[in-house]
Order: sequence, then structure tokens, then C-alpha cells
Amino acid sequence: MRTAAAYRWRPPGAAAGLLAAMAAAAAEERGGAGRTRVGLCVLCGLPAAGKSTLARALRRRLPHRPGWACALLTYDELIPPEAFDPREPGAEPSLPARWKQSRRELLQCLERFLRALLTGDPLPAPAAATQPAWERFLACCHGQGLLSSADSQAGAGRYRTHAATSRPLYVILDDNFYYQSMRYEVYQLARKYSLSFCQIFLECPLECCLQRNHQRSHPLPDQTILLMARKIEMPDLKKNAWEQNSLILKSFDCTSEDNEQIISLLTTALENPVKQNEENTEQKEADRATCAASAVHQADQTCRRIISQTMKDAKDKNVLPSEMKSLAEELNKLKAEFLEDLRQGNNLKKQNQYFDPATSIISSFQHEATNIVNKYILK
Repeated sequence: MRTAAAYRWRPPGAAAGLLAAMAAAAAEERGGAGRTRVGLCVLCGLPAAGKSTLARALRRRLPHRPGWACALLTYDELIPPEAFDPREPGAEPSLPARWKQSRRELLQCLERFLRALLTGDPLPAPAAATQPAWERFLACCHGQGLLSSADSQAGAGRYRTHAATSRPLYVILDDNFYYQSMRYEVYQLARKYSLSFCQIFLECPLECCLQRNHQRSHPLPDQTILLMARKIEMPDLKKNAWEQNSLILKSFDCTSEDNEQIISLLTTALENPVKQNEENTEQKEADRATCAASAVHQADQTCRRIISQTMKDAKDKNVLPSEMKSLAEELNKLKAEFLEDLRQGNNLKKQNQYFDPATSIISSFQHEATNIVNKYILK
């Protein structure tokens, strides 16, 4: 797998480099066998950053060069306007609640489509509550030639996916996706069905976005874009291994879908689908090590306090000064052994006898320390 690294926008490379990337992608497509290969590509960035322009370009060109099927899901068209409109208090759910609900319903529709595509079964009927979202989604798929009527036995109103199974299918999701958590939901969907996943972040100056927005027929309030600019979260490859297939484009003008970096990103993601229940093992190990180090540190501090109190008790019991040094050495040796057991996760063992597993390390250390000091007190 390609080393995790963010891609940065640069002018389109030489024609030879682009054609080579296209040829490699085509060769990979010809060598594919078995079930449909599907990729989810998330476009994200501020409003008016150029996402929809790039999305439409990908929708036109990918079926021809390098020959992949392509579907485009534009959130602004699939989420109803009323999800963004303010309502009287108590009349309907709050704006964020309606908006979040619409996003969830859209992802549910996408999952039903993907499941039918991968299994070959007719599209399952949705819950009645999500019927409006489902009808919008179906209309979008119909308009892109992704559906055909199911067999008559399947029942009226049921459809089958019509995407070409002999070539990869990329589903382009066009939205702001300004929080990482929004993009992670799409990644989880890719992981659930072992699909490919990548994201393209359009990094456009705020002033440019505001200017472009003013030129739209239905511009957003400037305050909306300003607020989003303060909250937006770019892909973070160092922190999030799941964002390794990310492309960051500096968008001042309309970007070209022919850029070899885009083809390279899409091809790399397609060659490396997300594994089901794939975990960031390195991050998991790091977290485990941090947790273990914290536990050892806390145990060390507690053992030190126990040793300090034990030495004070020994002095109060008139243990000879000449023996206090030996007592301290024994207690510190015991502490080192207990802490090493904790680091290694081993069962505590002393004199070939295991302590009760329910006994905590601290209480076990306290018990052993008491036995040691008693040897000196009872002399």
C-alpha cells in the first residue's frame, strides 16, 4: 500500500504522465474479477470552493477515462430545502435535528443501494418514515442510469441496480463535510462492505469563496460561510489513519479532473479497499502503551507511599537503624518486581504460589510489604 501522505495541488503534469496513470487504471480494471469494485469518494470544503464543478467533471469524464462507472450524489439536491429553513419553536424539529436526520437518511439510502449492487438483489423497500428521502434518491439514480425495473415477480415499484458490474463504480459524494466525523460516517460505510474510500478536500481562500458565493443565483448568507470556515477540519493523516487516501487541492480556479493526482488517488484507493473491521493497530498499540504507562505510574506512586509508611512504622517499632537500610532495599526490590509484572501484564507469582486473581496489585504489594517488615519487627 502506498505510504500515507497528503497530496497537494500542482499544475497538471505532462501528457505522458497522465496517460500512464490512465493506462495503469485501465489495466487494473481489466484484471478485476468477481464482485463489483466500488469506491466512495468524498468531496469536501467550504461552499463555493469548486466541489460541484469538480464533481460534475468527474461524472462526465471517469466513464471514458479511465473507463469507470460513476455516480454523483449532490447533498444540496438530495436534502430538501426545508431541512435548512427555520421554523417556529415547537412546530417542527430544530434546524440541526432536521438537517442531521436528512443526512442520516441519505446515507441509509446509499447503503441500501450498495447492498443491492453487491448482492444482485432488488433494492429493499425503506421504512415509511424515510420514503420521501428514498424517492429523491431513486430519482437521482434513475437520472444517472443506475437503476432498472425489477422482475414482475419482485413486486411493483421495486428496482435493480443497473451499474456496469464489469468495471469499477465510483460514487462521488458532493457536500461540505466540514467535520471529520461527517466523513468518518462514509468511511464506516466503506469498511462495513469492504469498499474503497478516499476524499478530496478543496482548500479555497475564504475571500474567494465569498466572492463566488455572491455570484450564485441563490447565495448563502456570508455568516454561514464564515462560521463554517472557523469550524472546518481538514484531513489529518498524522492523527487519522483512515484519512490516508486524501487529496488536498488548492482551489483558486476550477480544478481539472484530468489532473494526474486525482487519478492516482482514485486508483490507489480502488486497489486498496478498506478491510472489514479494519483497526488502526498502530494507534491501538500506542493507546494501550499510554494506558499501561499511566497505570504503572499510578502504581509506582502508590507503592512509594506504602513503602514510606512502612518504613515509618518500622522505625516506630524500634527496628534497628542498621537494619532499616536492608528493609528499604527489600521493599524497593519488591516494588520493582510488581511494577515489571504490571508492565508485562503477567500474573503475579511469588514463591510458586499465585495470588487470588481478584486481588489488586496494590493490595498484593501491601500484603507482601507487611510480611517483609514483620520479619524485622519480630526479630
